[in-house]
Amino acid sequence: MEKKTTVISPEQKRRQEGFCGEIREYWQAQGITPIAFVDTYGCQQNEADSERIRGMLDACGYGMTDTEEGADIIVLNTCAIREHAEQRVFGNVGALTHTKRRHPRQKIFLCGCMMGQPSVSDRIKHSYPHVDGVFSTHHLWQFPELLWRVLKTGKRVFSVEDEAGSICEGIPVVRTNPLKAWVSVMYGCNNFCSYCIVPYVRGRERSRLPEDILSECKELIAQGYKEITLLGQNVNSYGKDLDLGVDFADLMASVAQLEGQFRLRFMTSHPKDASKKLFDTIAKYPKICKQFHLPFQSGNDRVLKEMNRRYTSAQYLELVEYGRKLMPDLILTSDVIVGFPGETEEEFNDTLKLIEKVRYDALFTFIFSPRGGTPAASMPDPATKAEKNARFDRLVTLQNQISEEKHRAYIGSVQRVLVDGRDGDLLTSRTDGGRLVRFMGEDALIGSFIDVKIADCTTWSLFGERVD
Repeated sequence: MEKKTTVISPEQKRRQEGFCGEIREYWQAQGITPIAFVDTYGCQQNEADSERIRGMLDACGYGMTDTEEGADIIVLNTCAIREHAEQRVFGNVGALTHTKRRHPRQKIFLCGCMMGQPSVSDRIKHSYPHVDGVFSTHHLWQFPELLWRVLKTGKRVFSVEDEAGSICEGIPVVRTNPLKAWVSVMYGCNNFCSYCIVPYVRGRERSRLPEDILSECKELIAQGYKEITLLGQNVNSYGKDLDLGVDFADLMASVAQLEGQFRLRFMTSHPKDASKKLFDTIAKYPKICKQFHLPFQSGNDRVLKEMNRRYTSAQYLELVEYGRKLMPDLILTSDVIVGFPGETEEEFNDTLKLIEKVRYDALFTFIFSPRGGTPAASMPDPATKAEKNARFDRLVTLQNQISEEKHRAYIGSVQRVLVDGRDGDLLTSRTDGGRLVRFMGEDALIGSFIDVKIADCTTWSLFGERVD
């Protein structure tokens, strides 16, 4: 794989804009306003990529729809993290033969992390002839050119060459949420955790320039966005490839000092790179939410070493202790993998002990899913599926108990929330720490920061009433 980052030039970007114009004229000549359906699987980075795909489609003259039926183009932005997600994609792609039969001019494109795996793109090429185009994350910026080739020639396109990746500024964006915005600060990953496919499909770490990120954030604030989340596979590595003397804590501080009423979040962090300086920065600036998603994956040091995580449970706990000393009300969330190859019952119990010690506000829990091409996929794995499921159930039961206890501690308190939508009769909102709060109110409150007094809770959400 070529490791040098490609920076897309203004000339290359103008060329793609030219293809957008060609596509608009193509549809105008037929008297048709085409419509597009973009479906996203996986993480927030994929969501951010889909917003750019919608932006390019908008520039090509497409309107948006929320259904595959009747769409002139369908784009599935895929995820390769777990086998279940991949099987869902293959099932849904197979089902699209029916929509295309009913709508023959429909074009189907697949993109995202799955398409960075040669075995997947080959399977699509040979087993799914109704798919018109495939491109990996590295070629997202070329989507208008790929679409134009399909429209003009009627031939399939596959743009999945293995490379380090690129940075292209100025791609148009159509955001799906009028209040909350994703801002990618970097792409790719250098960590090569033994279970993870991301470095192989998203390439090496590459950071956007600080001034480009700040410019995007300023524009979002001016447009009225109330919450900005800075994204990266490992945001703590931000800036290492730029040699500008600006790290992620510096970047966060710069964004947090921008004028306007907004909240600032970030994800995801790797514990080996989480600095005390970052915790200090979170504590210092009121606009930075006092929430830290810090994946630990396992509480056992041998398993962590096999995962190639490059920290110990003691080092992880030291970070947690430092963060909570600075911010006693810091909301901590994390990821954990159950049933990593070779994990014993005793080693799994170390994970439970770490959870009991840290007492997370919430966990994202997964049973190990082998990904072809990663070291963990070929490791001996003697534990049975039943044993892994039993461990998973024990872990979830423990965390649900902790989450409910933590939520009960909110009762009687007043929380500042951002009202972000409606669910049936109740408005939905989020605290500074990302806790979901539901309460009675009018739609006019959506988009406002207000105070809510907490009256009740469940394991997963809080209930309250507005404080005038």
